[in-house]
Formats: sequence, C-alpha cells, structure tokens
Amino acid sequence: MRKLVLEDEAQRHIQALLISEPKLIKKIFDLIGDVQKHPFEGIGKPEALKHELTGYWSRRITDKHRLVYQVTDDDIIIIRCKDHYDDK
Repeated sequence: MRKLVLEDEAQRHIQALLISEPKLIKKIFDLIGDVQKHPFEGIGKPEALKHELTGYWSRRITDKHRLVYQVTDDDIIIIRCKDHYDDK
C-alpha cells in the first residue's frame, strides 16, 4: 500500500473545516481511505485533472469542495481538500 502524505495546505484545510464544516471531516477521511485502496476509481467521482494540473486527480467532497491528490509509485499525496481546484 502506498504511503499517505498530507501536504501543508491540505492540513490547513482540514483544520479550517473542523471549525467551519465539521461534518465534512468524516467524508474527507472516507474519500482518503478509498483513494488508498483504489486511487483511480471509487467514490467521489474520481477525475483526472488537465492542463496545469495534469498528473493530479480530484474527487468530490461536496459541490463546493474537492479532494485533490497525486499518486506516485510510493505515495498518495493529498494536495488540498477545501474549495474547488479552480478556486485559489
């Protein structure tokens, strides 16, 4: 199984969502668990991202929030989990 890595931005997002939308935390961790088992299919409608985000994947947390991650041979790197990847 690949090692899970949470980027600093993803950690900040989880901390912010604990305060603003705590009910989403379980869903985020359910998605992360599914990503570890099945990186390219499963719950949250996995989608390969394009253009400047080629090489990254996205899953829906809600209509507003996306889990964005990258899969390498050794790691699953969680990049962000708040807002839409176009909303920076």
